[in-house]
Amino acid sequence: MVGFAKGHGTRNDFVLLSDPDDTVGLTDGAVRFLCDRRGGIGGDGVLRAVRGRHIDGWTGDPEVWFMDYRNADGSVAEMCGNGLRVFARYLVEEGLVPAGTTSIPIGTRAGPRDAELLRDGRVRVWMGRPQLGDTSSPIRIDLRRWMADPVWVGNPHAVVILDRRDRLDQLDLSRPPVFEAEHFPQGVNIEFVEIVGERHVRMRVHERGVGETESCGTGTVAVAVATAYHEALEKQQTTWRIDVPGGTVEVTLRGRQAWLTGPAEIVARGEIAWPKEAE
Repeated sequence: MVGFAKGHGTRNDFVLLSDPDDTVGLTDGAVRFLCDRRGGIGGDGVLRAVRGRHIDGWTGDPEVWFMDYRNADGSVAEMCGNGLRVFARYLVEEGLVPAGTTSIPIGTRAGPRDAELLRDGRVRVWMGRPQLGDTSSPIRIDLRRWMADPVWVGNPHAVVILDRRDRLDQLDLSRPPVFEAEHFPQGVNIEFVEIVGERHVRMRVHERGVGETESCGTGTVAVAVATAYHEALEKQQTTWRIDVPGGTVEVTLRGRQAWLTGPAEIVARGEIAWPKEAE
């Protein structure tokens, strides 16, 4: 039996495991089992709390809590903004950081990140320095084609800002949109954006290794970066309200850096039998 928790950030949901000494043996099969919404627990991914010294390639503090993030299909992902907030909440509620801690350093494959637990119950995380690509790339759903802005937020994104011909709610994201593999050799998260008002947008996302999710934290940052560029606001400090199917988050851009603020909840804890097929 293995202990777990279940949490979500704007309904982007995760299975969380505490494994400080790297003893669980988190295989691709185990991740797929845990994320199975009928045969397992169910989630968009797995967040494993492990000490940094056990992660190949990590050169930071060996004692830092490292967010080992896996997509639902078992693939390794560099970063997850919603997951980062949930991970910080989990560290506090699980007693893995000292009582009263409100600022937490976290290791990720995109580098070190910081999380702050706010008095209003939300969590704010530093999302690094997103990079907007120089060349747009085509994205297609059936016969409809758009040009997307590539944005790197520790992981790859393609942001499509819709015009009035398209309705966000009518897009079919039940299958992966078609993208050019040479532009995104490791796959890509694809966001579709509808402008609502001043510094206020709505978005939907198809995440690599998962499918359409109700939210994507790094995706909301990518959307803010791309929209700020198109509205000639990239050199100003701006805060964007971004509505996703699972709720609302805020993204603040300042001096080429980004911060993501939103809810993070732990909703369940329990134990699950580790199946032989997951080993």
